[in-house]
Amino acid sequence: MATILIVDDEESVRRSIADVLSDEGHRTVLAAGSDEAEKEIAAGLPDLVLLDVAMPGRDGLELLEQLRASHPELPVVMMSGHGTIETAVRATKLGAYDFLEKPLTYDKLLLRIDHGLERARLAQENQELRQALLGESEIIGDSAVMAKLKEQIEIAAPTDGWVLITGENGTGKELVARWVHVRSKRASGPFVAVNCAAIPEELIESELFGHEKGAFTGAIQRKRGRFEMADRGTIFLDEIGDMSLMTQAKILRILQEHRFERVGGTETIEVNVRVIAATNKDLQVEMSNGRFREDLFYRLNVIPFHVPALRDRKEDIPTLIERFLAQYAAESGRPARTISPKALAKLKEYAWPGNVRELQNLIERLVLMTPGETIDVADLPPQVTSAERDRWLRGSGTDTLAQARAAFERVWLLERLSQYGWNISRTADAVGIARESLSRKLKSLKIDVDGEKARSVD
Repeated sequence: MATILIVDDEESVRRSIADVLSDEGHRTVLAAGSDEAEKEIAAGLPDLVLLDVAMPGRDGLELLEQLRASHPELPVVMMSGHGTIETAVRATKLGAYDFLEKPLTYDKLLLRIDHGLERARLAQENQELRQALLGESEIIGDSAVMAKLKEQIEIAAPTDGWVLITGENGTGKELVARWVHVRSKRASGPFVAVNCAAIPEELIESELFGHEKGAFTGAIQRKRGRFEMADRGTIFLDEIGDMSLMTQAKILRILQEHRFERVGGTETIEVNVRVIAATNKDLQVEMSNGRFREDLFYRLNVIPFHVPALRDRKEDIPTLIERFLAQYAAESGRPARTISPKALAKLKEYAWPGNVRELQNLIERLVLMTPGETIDVADLPPQVTSAERDRWLRGSGTDTLAQARAAFERVWLLERLSQYGWNISRTADAVGIARESLSRKLKSLKIDVDGEKARSVD
């Protein structure tokens, strides 16, 4: 049931329309003029307005103009007993959904109302989907590097400048691309993502530009390419550094001319797209080695963005973990999980070679597999809990073989001591040396057993 506001200065017209709409299951609200209509709208926004043009005082066109400014999504169907083409055109330009001439044909009236309500429903769904897309495309993190990246995106997104995003695998380059798109003037248009590394070389031209029926074996019908699908929107070329030089040349041509032909075709297709490209490779190195075209690089690199690795913004890890914990608990129907301070410290200490994607996958696994409500160190995988060892082995200050050996011995002995409850005698027996020798070794490596034991319990 929809609520429909009927605005007409003739009571008989208001009543007859209300009777017809009530029979169809709609709720009606009646107003004799523009002032009365504004009061009814202020009391409760209707789903659609039937508005007469000629009324004493402020006419319907003036009220329509005000409604477009205050409630742009509200469908308004204009009515007039003296309808002219000029009036209908003006009403349409002011934002009326439709225009009906009096005397009204009730079948036509009901049809126009149904269409207007459907249009409003679709507009609402579109708005909700866009809000959902914004939520899914949210860039999480308030570290200094991420705050700067967000600021740059907010400045660049409303423009039509082409964007080149660099960063390691798993840092969220596609997320940045979507963030740019949904904040651009093209947000209502398509966002078409193409993973250039995942498409075989022999098929990438067909994927990007489409093909005609019979263009090659297996081309049983015409196919639209990704550039054509992205017309009036954004195309995201991910891993563009993996394209062959031949495909790069064709991409460069479309970027310069905004037109192309499908594979096997002669028709020239013009498109209006914004291009966002991304790569995990150093394109300067690729160019110097002859694997990437300089002219394509400079054409794409109008607005450069760099997405930092997770290890360079570790202060964002707790926020990311909190978001992923809530997300996967909700998706799986599992109880909400919390993470212990020790486990959080281990996760912050880890180097995250797979970046945010690795963290996201790990949190999903922990939500599904952790038996209790609290995720602790024991629930973490070995590569995370051994982060301290990795840091020692990779750390600075090991310029000589002797220093590297000492670093390894220190971490190895700490792990053995922890394994045997920080008992020096048991550890000595386990590693095959005398207790006195182990004590001297611990002293030379500056290992305070009591202090390390206390820290492991904290």
